[in-house]
Amino acid sequence: MYGLPQSTIVKKQLPKKAIFAKFDLKPLQREGFDADIARIDIVAVVNPTTVPAVGEGTEIKEFYVLAVQLKQRDFDAKNIALLTKLIPRNIVFALHYKEEVQFAIYHTKLITSNWQLLTPNSSFLTIQGLDLDVVWGNIVKSIGNIKVEDGNTLKEQIREDDERAKILKQIEQLEKKCRAEKQPRKKLELYSKIQSLKQLL
Repeated sequence: MYGLPQSTIVKKQLPKKAIFAKFDLKPLQREGFDADIARIDIVAVVNPTTVPAVGEGTEIKEFYVLAVQLKQRDFDAKNIALLTKLIPRNIVFALHYKEEVQFAIYHTKLITSNWQLLTPNSSFLTIQGLDLDVVWGNIVKSIGNIKVEDGNTLKEQIREDDERAKILKQIEQLEKKCRAEKQPRKKLELYSKIQSLKQLL
């Protein structure tokens, strides 16, 4: 399933009612959760028992893959983030909507892949690495399409990528203002701000 070894596959439903009862969700949280999520199943467990060629990591001892059937493609990411808080495990989420799947993983923040067509031979998650710390890191990079630059840790790269995305958004907003601005002096001020931000990239 999803490209994982057959030895990792399990099938266990996590009833939403049990999640609601165990974690005492507020009515508003329940409503939002229920509007987005139809069903949750544990579909795989990756650890040295299920994949003997991979050792335990210092931080990651095992991780789970949860299949989440969505009621709508445009779901609220807060509901997936809520699941990461409610279930204190390392989890890869396979978010299903009709014939498509999107993967999500929490590593300093919620990271998601693009939507992809799901076929019987789809190979999205691969076990690469000698221990689970490395395997987990590679899956995070794969889902988030993260390229770690020399000298950076994965966490540092995620932080840098976030900062870069914020700067690019600021530049985009300022360029829009600059195009609409009629006064030459204000236009020049905006242009100077844009150039200063570009130097930070």
